[in-house]
Amino acid sequence: MSERTQTPDDPGSDRPEPESGDSTFTVVVAAAANLGVAVAKAVAGLISGSSAMLSEAAHSLADTVTEILLLTALKRSQKPADEEHPLGYGPERYVWALLASVATFVGGAVFSVYDGVHTLTHGEEIGSPTASYCVLALAFLLEGFSLRTGVRQSRREAASRDRPFLHYLRHTSDTAVKAVVLEDTAALAGLLLAALGLLLEQLTGAVAWDGTAAIAIGVLLALVAWELGRSNVQLLIGRALPRAMREELRAELLALPAVVEVVELTTLVQGPREVLVAAKVDFEDGLSAGDIEQSCEEAERRLRSRLPSVCRVYLDPTPGRGTRAR
Repeated sequence: MSERTQTPDDPGSDRPEPESGDSTFTVVVAAAANLGVAVAKAVAGLISGSSAMLSEAAHSLADTVTEILLLTALKRSQKPADEEHPLGYGPERYVWALLASVATFVGGAVFSVYDGVHTLTHGEEIGSPTASYCVLALAFLLEGFSLRTGVRQSRREAASRDRPFLHYLRHTSDTAVKAVVLEDTAALAGLLLAALGLLLEQLTGAVAWDGTAAIAIGVLLALVAWELGRSNVQLLIGRALPRAMREELRAELLALPAVVEVVELTTLVQGPREVLVAAKVDFEDGLSAGDIEQSCEEAERRLRSRLPSVCRVYLDPTPGRGTRAR
């Protein structure tokens, strides 16, 4: 059995893994943008009496809480392994990220839907929409800059793995960056909905348009929260690498001259830079213990070269299926 723990200083390959500093910067930018926007939206919503604007304020406040939780996740997951936690604290980031998705749902989606329904059933006083339009324009610029930061990091990481951008975003284990991209995308869509609700209310004098926009924003936030929650739950339960990557690792093991068969291959994602690989391998008969140890070391080197985020490798010499049948 071979096992070795990769440290952040280990040499990479031509497909580097994401640095935690990049993720932290992306989340900090998003948090700063959302906090400023939340205050501006709340003031504009109170001045104009717009439910859609107040829903957007709740949206930005929920996003700010989300980013604080994501920063906590990034910090706590970087704690080194110890005797009580020999595999490290990487999965802890998904606990906090799951709480962040709950904050998005409760703080944003539920409030937005409630406020929209309240407007439809009780009406609202229509104030001056000028402040709302100004805040929406400013918010669009800030949210766009935050989204640009998250997308640039995601595209860079997707290119480093030779993966399409959308495929990477769907399967990435760096849920902090995924949360920023999805939430900022939803924020821009929410701003457009709020602006449309205000405009139609102004043109028709019917507050139903503003209430409907608030409900639509709430539904949008609920969808984002569901997607982020689903991703983090999968990683907390224990998610394997995508099938294509597993086949790449299997091929690397089979390429070793001493390996006859890979009887079983198990992979476990523990974090964006932490993947555990365990395999039952049938080696050539007649090999000495030294030869098997050498093959295990070569196997580890090959796996890490193929996927630098492989940090732990466990190989168990096991008779192959043909051997056991005889």
